[in-house]
Amino acid sequence: MELTSTPLLVTLIFVTVLAMLAALLLWNRMPGPGWLRWPARVVMLALCQTTAIAVTGAWINGSFGLYTSWDDLLGTGGTRDPSAMSGPAPGRATFDPGPDGTRSTWFRGSRSKLAGQVIVWTPPEYAAPGAKRTRFPVVVLLHGYPGSPRTWLDLGNMPGAAEELIRRGAARPFILVIPEVYPGGVNTDCSNVPGRKVADWLAQDVPDVVARHFRTLHGPGGWGLLGVSTGGLCAAKLPLQYPKAFRAGAALDPDPLAGDPEVLPDPVLRERNSPLWLVRQVKRADVGLFLATSKQDRSSPPGQLEAFRVAAAGSGVRVRTLVRPAGGHNFQSWSGMYGDALGWLSTELSPPTADH
Repeated sequence: MELTSTPLLVTLIFVTVLAMLAALLLWNRMPGPGWLRWPARVVMLALCQTTAIAVTGAWINGSFGLYTSWDDLLGTGGTRDPSAMSGPAPGRATFDPGPDGTRSTWFRGSRSKLAGQVIVWTPPEYAAPGAKRTRFPVVVLLHGYPGSPRTWLDLGNMPGAAEELIRRGAARPFILVIPEVYPGGVNTDCSNVPGRKVADWLAQDVPDVVARHFRTLHGPGGWGLLGVSTGGLCAAKLPLQYPKAFRAGAALDPDPLAGDPEVLPDPVLRERNSPLWLVRQVKRADVGLFLATSKQDRSSPPGQLEAFRVAAAGSGVRVRTLVRPAGGHNFQSWSGMYGDALGWLSTELSPPTADH
């Protein structure tokens, strides 16, 4: 069972209840002398405490996404050398059925040489009668750190939240694409660094494999990003670095827009990969960015959104900001921003279009 899955939490609750019932039923029925009964009772109490703590830990971890896998929790995953990463090429990748109507694959990018998982969900309109020649816009969902593509399913209520917005007409039908944000377990804030081209993975390899297997719109007008936390930083910077790949990016509670020294210690590399620096270099690019946070989020203070808006003045980049009065750095807050973010992306990206 996945570390953040509901079945694991339910199983732990069930085991806790059994441990409590066993302690109540067996407390006065333990056979043998007192010196043997009391240690057995202590063991039963310890078992009750341990299972209760496990339930609490699983619930907290599931709510905040502290650890996303058993390897992440136990520290056994390690990091992978890009040259040792294996997986089929984009043209030979196979998308297998998953939960909630999703399909997923594992492949190795031809440009980045990185390998990782990509989950794809298509809206109901994709399979509607008469839609076989219709191409759809794509929104790439970028998770935070730590995290994985499954974080959006287990904690982010995707694709259900997007499907509900589409059903109500609050967002147009999108194909959702959820890739690994740091394949191999090394976080680079979605940057190309020596030996690890994560930006190329996200901006070239992932769009390539999805376009080969699904009816996506051609060109940047059909592609956008929605990211949270570290993924929010990536959603703000990738359209500036790759305007021929992405028309728009929506960043929810993004990490420092000037770059994170703990992730990119090299000051020059950090600056050249920061949205604040990149937006100052733009010359009338057809790019839109949506930046959102809350007044209570110390990890993503409102001041950095205003600083970015000022830096973008005169660049031609369309910037919209949203500051909510309350909310934390978690999916409970981010899910409340989905409507604004996906609604805005609906105005920035091209609508589904039939081939002629």
